[in-house]
Amino acid sequence: MAKGFDRGVYRAVLRVREAYAFDAGGFLMRIYAYMATIGSISMLTLAGYSFFTAGTISSTIALATFFISPRVSKLVDEKGQHAVVPWAAAIALAGLTLMLTTVSFGGLTALCYVAALLMGFIPNAQALTRARWTYLVRTGRLGSDAPTLKTVFSYEGVIDDIAFMIGPAASIALAAALFPAAGMLGGGVCFVVGTCVLSLSRSTEPQAGWVAEASEGPRRKSIIVTSSTVRILFALMFFLGAFYGVFDTATVALAEDVGNPSAASFILIVAACVSIASGLVFGMVRLALPQYAQLVLTGTLVGCAYGAMVFIDSIEALFVVSTVAALFYAPFLITANGACEQMVPGERLTEAITWLNSGSICGLAFGPTLGGVIIDELGTTASFDFGAVLAIMIPIIAFACLPILKRRRK
Repeated sequence: MAKGFDRGVYRAVLRVREAYAFDAGGFLMRIYAYMATIGSISMLTLAGYSFFTAGTISSTIALATFFISPRVSKLVDEKGQHAVVPWAAAIALAGLTLMLTTVSFGGLTALCYVAALLMGFIPNAQALTRARWTYLVRTGRLGSDAPTLKTVFSYEGVIDDIAFMIGPAASIALAAALFPAAGMLGGGVCFVVGTCVLSLSRSTEPQAGWVAEASEGPRRKSIIVTSSTVRILFALMFFLGAFYGVFDTATVALAEDVGNPSAASFILIVAACVSIASGLVFGMVRLALPQYAQLVLTGTLVGCAYGAMVFIDSIEALFVVSTVAALFYAPFLITANGACEQMVPGERLTEAITWLNSGSICGLAFGPTLGGVIIDELGTTASFDFGAVLAIMIPIIAFACLPILKRRRK
């Protein structure tokens, strides 16, 4: 199954010093983006709001991001990152400021929903950094020592996972240790710094229309309309976001049930460390399996691992399931991005990856809302059961769509 273990696979990426600034900026932006949903739930529930209200506000953020962020990305492609990103980030920051002010001073709940809509203007950091890497590699800017795009996307997948696992844990820890809005406030600071660093890195910014020669002829439809592969990956990422949103929400609820809110951040931090290590190691393994088989395998592992949520009835059981399941989370993310890189035309890659991210965002809108309702009405354990059903949908979809994945591979 494995052809070898290459410890030096990331060297070609790390040698590209001009990428350090925009990757650092993108990382800080992602920390805030990934904490926005679960961080808002933690902030609102600790401030006295119900899980239902917190879940619907969190879902409003996710849905607004799902609908608005792709339009922001379209403008970025047309006008350039420096012309669009700062303005979109300013609108998103205004929404965050309104949210923090409303929660801190007990304002009208309706203002939180307005703030959530404005927060949806957040630029997609994953797409921004991957677009820069693609530009540097495909225009020959890096010369003969350029890393392959496959290596680049594995590296970016690890960064995604680090931010995804650290962001929510940090927001919960700050909110529990200091005051309810502390986590989101810290995330906002990261977002501002990250946006400034990325926007000021003009030398690596793709020139607007640099791949226009690949888009000759009539205007093309969105790739999610024309590619069954992208639709499958979107569905897989939807259920990934959905079950993880339920898992995070139920983790916070269970920790509060036992009177120890900080336990949630500890459990998520341990899971983050396990997932990061797993992702780094997975990126070094050269598998003989074709890409579609890797996707099905890692999808089965992550689905079954988080399907074990059905056995969670205590903090100790939560810790065990969270830690073991985290071993398979990063490999699935890396494999999904790798499948996207191999299975869609190269000139459509940025759009395809954006749809993958949108799938998880859409899932994060769905999961916490229903999870919050279930927690309020049936209890935390029932919410874990619901999350387990969502997790099992990943291997079911992967196996059901196996013929399409095999046919669409390069």
